[in-house]
Amino acid sequence: MSALWRINLLVTLFFTLVGAACLALLLRQAGQDVRRELVAAEAVVEYLRGAALRDPSALLPHLTGNLRHVRVHHLDEPVAEPPPGPLQRGLAHWLYPVADHPGEALRLADGSRVRISVDPRDEVDEIRDSLQQLLVLFGVALGLSLLAIRWAVRRGLRVLDELLGALRQVSRGDLQARLPLHSSAESQRLAGHFNQMAVSLERVKAENAELTQALLALQERERRQLAQALHDDLGQYLAGIRAQLFLLRSVTGQLPVVNCTAQALEINCQHLQDGFRALVRDLYPVVLERLELADAIRLLGEQWQQAHGIACRMQLADELPPLSGEAKAHLYRLLQEALTNVVRHAAASEVRVRLRAGPGRLRLLVRDDGRGAERLGCGGIGLRSMRERARCLGGELRLLTRPGAGLALCLSVPLEGVGP
Repeated sequence: MSALWRINLLVTLFFTLVGAACLALLLRQAGQDVRRELVAAEAVVEYLRGAALRDPSALLPHLTGNLRHVRVHHLDEPVAEPPPGPLQRGLAHWLYPVADHPGEALRLADGSRVRISVDPRDEVDEIRDSLQQLLVLFGVALGLSLLAIRWAVRRGLRVLDELLGALRQVSRGDLQARLPLHSSAESQRLAGHFNQMAVSLERVKAENAELTQALLALQERERRQLAQALHDDLGQYLAGIRAQLFLLRSVTGQLPVVNCTAQALEINCQHLQDGFRALVRDLYPVVLERLELADAIRLLGEQWQQAHGIACRMQLADELPPLSGEAKAHLYRLLQEALTNVVRHAAASEVRVRLRAGPGRLRLLVRDDGRGAERLGCGGIGLRSMRERARCLGGELRLLTRPGAGLALCLSVPLEGVGP
């Protein structure tokens, strides 16, 4: 059953109950009033009976024809009026049961027979007319209410149909779906929230597409850098080692030349080993498998300081809660990316790193004394990757900056979601 039919059914039921209550009150009040009038009419009936027995001319039609609630029936004359219907009989019986037994016929002095009784037909007709008017009134009110409800609900359902259509468009990937603004405040709020949601989804989709393109570009750049490192750096060292080995074969009897060549081989091997370590460190933080998180972060800070000449002050907790391998990798990479951003954008001379475990949370603070900024935009792939890693950790990442005061990165991670 549709919403419109349910509303119509409820409204009809409500009008039926209210109409029944009004009918009951009307019948109750009318019954009390009619009974009082008919009891008073009994005195008139008794008076006419006595007057008719004394003088039959007292029952002439021009004298008794306009009396209310009193019926003078001449039994010797044919009945010209139609019999009452079932509704009239029922109401008459309910209003004044005595009227069902009009009493004995009177034989007058002129030999005619007559029956004088209380007649509730006038009151029955009035009550019947009142009931009919009340029913017509309720019927018209019900019809108008149903029409008004249909008009109002149709407008609301039209908005709902538009919303469902727009949601189908969104589910198919069409994020340009928008709802039109109608006159009602509710539909305007609904359309406003939906359109705002669609704009947000469209913006997120665009950001995801941009991020995907940036990730692909970064992947290609890293592959190119890896290929260049293997070809230009490590390849040269390997070529030099091979040439020096050929030289050793040819100068086996010349000890100074052998010593010099061996020393060059050792240097080349050291460069080769350092290059491979740098590549492995950039590809995956192997130190997390060999060291605790605090020691790995401390080693990262020392290597970063040596590589870039920027002071890195570490304040690490002596005991950190156990974390899963994935959580350690995200935290390590986030700090690594934060330090990389300091080198690229901050122009800082010092960086402070603090890692503390509080009640139920792990907090990381990275703060530099660089140039800062007036405000932070969407950021590049580095900032987005840090936000994504914070989301994977279930934490909250905040960036605070102002011109000349550097930048502070604050990460708060709940411990219940990052445990082993």
